[in-house]
Amino acid sequence: MAFDFDLFVIGGGSGGVRAARVAAGEYGLRVGLAEEDRYGGTCVIRGCVPKKLMVFASGYPDQIKDAVAYGWDASCGAFNWPAFRGRLEAELDRLETVYRGLLAGSKVQSFDARARIKDPHRVVLADGREFTAAHILIATGGRPVVPDDVPGAELGITSDDVFHLGALPKSILIIGGGYIACEFAGIFNGLGSKVTQFYRGAQILRGFDDEARALVGDEMRHAGVDLHLGTNIVSMDRAGSAIKVTATNGMVAEFDQVLFATGRAPNSADLGLEELGITLARDGAVPVDDYSQTSVPSIFAIGDVTNRVNLTPVAIREAMAFTATVFGGTPTPVDHDLIPTAIFTQPEMGTVGLSEEEARENGPIEVYTTSFKAMQSGFAGRSARVFMKLVVCADSRKVLGCHIVAPGAGEMIQLAGIAVKMGATKEDFDRTVAVHPTMAEELVTLRKPTRTA
Repeated sequence: MAFDFDLFVIGGGSGGVRAARVAAGEYGLRVGLAEEDRYGGTCVIRGCVPKKLMVFASGYPDQIKDAVAYGWDASCGAFNWPAFRGRLEAELDRLETVYRGLLAGSKVQSFDARARIKDPHRVVLADGREFTAAHILIATGGRPVVPDDVPGAELGITSDDVFHLGALPKSILIIGGGYIACEFAGIFNGLGSKVTQFYRGAQILRGFDDEARALVGDEMRHAGVDLHLGTNIVSMDRAGSAIKVTATNGMVAEFDQVLFATGRAPNSADLGLEELGITLARDGAVPVDDYSQTSVPSIFAIGDVTNRVNLTPVAIREAMAFTATVFGGTPTPVDHDLIPTAIFTQPEMGTVGLSEEEARENGPIEVYTTSFKAMQSGFAGRSARVFMKLVVCADSRKVLGCHIVAPGAGEMIQLAGIAVKMGATKEDFDRTVAVHPTMAEELVTLRKPTRTA
């Protein structure tokens, strides 16, 4: 059978675009790609990139206060949300243009339309056009979800809506305790909003190292976030221009905005998968094997729609493994082990490998920790503390996990992640000469374990 395309990609986010570009540009294949929304996906348009720019914006008040402590004549006026939003939108437009240009430069034929899979080798666009392809790749990403059991939940917004707000809310309630909720709590707090956060669990950032996430929670409170743990929302009602919220702890309060950051779900609905015999997981994820292949041999899936590790660099890695496997003649399983991660809370957290709690379950460990005031903020009179931890296997001496809470933790964990991924031992860290004076030097000067388990 002669196909219209060697590969047809559904989804124009980071993973889908990378797979399309490599297949067309490096392997010289005929590639089509359909995207119903904006090119760049969650990360570029409504996730990592705009969020990080908001993190930068929200950090300037503290920087200006520090500048005064260092002798500068400086002051911080009011934050101009419309001006920032205009610059942000222009930057996202620029990045989307870059993505479109990369596809065109690789000779990928792109379609601004929703696509649905009709059979193992056929896709149909919303406008009725049909194309055949030897291989089909699903890279449709995920979306934020809003609880369906909260009366009035439709009054709230999600992370997708944050970047389109007409004005900066004077007060905002953030519901959730994951990294998205905590990042936006820090952002809005830094921009000048009064921030309240509800989380039903006992501590924020579930799944991360207990000691590290506890410090993040403490520092968020110290910075002004009104964090309520063990608390959930009961109902929401319109109260004039505000939203009246009733909580499980008996609290009743009004807010300008309510942001739900209570989870995400794969964008797998109405793709035609069930009709082809592909049974979705309970959460909607597309099941795939180690090579990103579904139960239909010609159909593959990568990125958040598979709900494996929902990070942009992971989706890109999965795209590279897919193209190497299918078109490069090199079967390449996706490696999801020891992925460095940064959480852009305030303070920032970086982590790679096992938490102390996870490592305890696998055998004897040594735990090395340090906590101190960083030179820069300490000189300015701020009480914020830095925390670093190494989790070490007592038998092999390998560093099983590294956890950092500090300004620039994301930058530090990227480099520490290389050592942990290579299997470095505690003695390898010890033999490394410290770079002084830096915060990161503490990682190679931890001599005595804080505790063993």
